[in-house]
Amino acid sequence: MSTAVQTKQEKFSIGGREFRSRLIIGTGKYRTFDEMKRAHKASGAEMVTVAVRRVPLDRSTESFLDHLNPQLAILPNTAGCYTAEEAIRTARLAREALNTDFIKLEVIGDQTTLFPDNEQTLQAARELVKEGFIVLPYFTDDLIMAKKLLDAGCPAVMPLAAPIGSGLGVQNPANLRIMREQLPSATIIVDAGVGTASDAAIAMELGADAVLMNTAIAESENPEQMATAMRLGIEAGRLAYLAGRMPKRLYASASSPPGGVVR
Repeated sequence: MSTAVQTKQEKFSIGGREFRSRLIIGTGKYRTFDEMKRAHKASGAEMVTVAVRRVPLDRSTESFLDHLNPQLAILPNTAGCYTAEEAIRTARLAREALNTDFIKLEVIGDQTTLFPDNEQTLQAARELVKEGFIVLPYFTDDLIMAKKLLDAGCPAVMPLAAPIGSGLGVQNPANLRIMREQLPSATIIVDAGVGTASDAAIAMELGADAVLMNTAIAESENPEQMATAMRLGIEAGRLAYLAGRMPKRLYASASSPPGGVVR
């Protein structure tokens, strides 16, 4: 069986649930619901994030919830929360309204950069794990905080690549590489800052198990095409990581060996 076929059949799990797609997508910023649905289908994603505080959970008015493929696993998130207490309340609301124990935990620490407050995130994660949530925490690309979140019972960690919605791509590849090497058995999902397919491929080449994105697809000129590109970028990056890249060298190395040259 070829490596490409093996990779397509390869699965990874989060909180006991298995997924084939390593691309997790969002629901915000699309210009129309139809555009969102086309992008979701093209991405091949099996999980979609939903901002709990930005949607009518009682279905009193039309929202993207009414246009989601029912086969997609919903990952509610606590976007817009600035304290652990606020995030915990939002997570509880999401569980009741959406009937899921999964929660993407976001506790923002700064309004300008939208960088996460790692300490408040850890505090909220510990409480939510005690309450039976499957907590996927968004945090800065900090190895020590990753260890603390995993020790708290989070089944995966979600380090940022760059500020939310910036499209800058992976800004600290060394941090993600170190995290992968130091936490070989952890599930690492790169979140925030991806701008195009090559960014997604780089994140996967560094050893990420999956990538979560929203703005990069939704704000592109053609979300359906970009979703397809992201799917392929994720697959290419995963294949490259499994293949093992050649070592980097300061000087040239001839493609043809010197031995056996006809003289």
